Amino acid sequence: MSEKAIFAGGCFWCMVTPFEEMPGILKVESGYTGGHVPNPTYEQVCSETTGHAEAVQITYDPELMPYEKLLNIFWQQIDPTDAGGQFFDRGESYRTGIFYTTEEQREKAEKSKSELEASGRFDRPIVTEITKATEFYPAEDYHQDYHKKNPLRYKAYRKGSGRDAFISGHWNTEKDKAKLKEKLTPIQFEVTQNNGTEPPFRNEFWDHHEEGIYVDIVSGEPLFSSRDKYDSGCGWPSFTRPIQTGIVKEKEDYSHFMVRTEVRSREADSHLGHVFPDGPGPDGLRYCINSAALRFVPVSKLEEEGYGRFKELFE
Repeated sequence: MSEKAIFAGGCFWCMVTPFEEMPGILKVESGYTGGHVPNPTYEQVCSETTGHAEAVQITYDPELMPYEKLLNIFWQQIDPTDAGGQFFDRGESYRTGIFYTTEEQREKAEKSKSELEASGRFDRPIVTEITKATEFYPAEDYHQDYHKKNPLRYKAYRKGSGRDAFISGHWNTEKDKAKLKEKLTPIQFEVTQNNGTEPPFRNEFWDHHEEGIYVDIVSGEPLFSSRDKYDSGCGWPSFTRPIQTGIVKEKEDYSHFMVRTEVRSREADSHLGHVFPDGPGPDGLRYCINSAALRFVPVSKLEEEGYGRFKELFE
């Protein structure tokens, strides 16, 4: 059964892309909420007379995408200490907010906000409000999937707004990496955080055949299944596809005087390896992945470790 989550984080164009390709996300819609005027237009909301905030309504499958993960993604897209808007955009319509639809969502949102305040990540108070959801009004058609309809303008707007610079300055910082250094082995840290590569044929999973799933060593997000693993002869674990659509992201890699497609985990942004167009599967892809970026969870422990939904892959 699907559920809905509503978040306001400034310009709704910029709040769609962090969620839309994540597993368990069924729909992300831009719109307006939290105001007192029925069916407001974009011009009315921008006039700051309706009380509405630009927001996104996310329809999701809680079995695949728990509300807690949605909250983590949300906090990492905004400046939660700014009560006057977000980045370049000023005014009440660009305020941040979590609009809960159930009491359970309220409790989880309050908990996540308290944890963020206690983390000391920001040097000012968290001012993002948590309020009961009211009517959500979808925005005009030209605002839906704006980043796909106007990619160049969207990229220029996002970069010029200061949002990306703020995010990079407050998340995945040197302090965060120092904590990871304590948690990971040297080779795990080098691979996931510094885009390193481990030696072929001298890594944990290149010749591993047990049934189960491979998860991100940093975040635990599920990445690949043993059912899609095969011996490509390259000396690293090779897979024909990720375990779920959207769970990994791709990035052009021009290092070492080559043009390759890098593969990174979506949630933790860990460097995993590369994908090549020479695989045996129906898509013709080979995901060549570093063992050091992975942790293996055998079928017998899937339920125990919270991955029970993947047991059906092996039945």
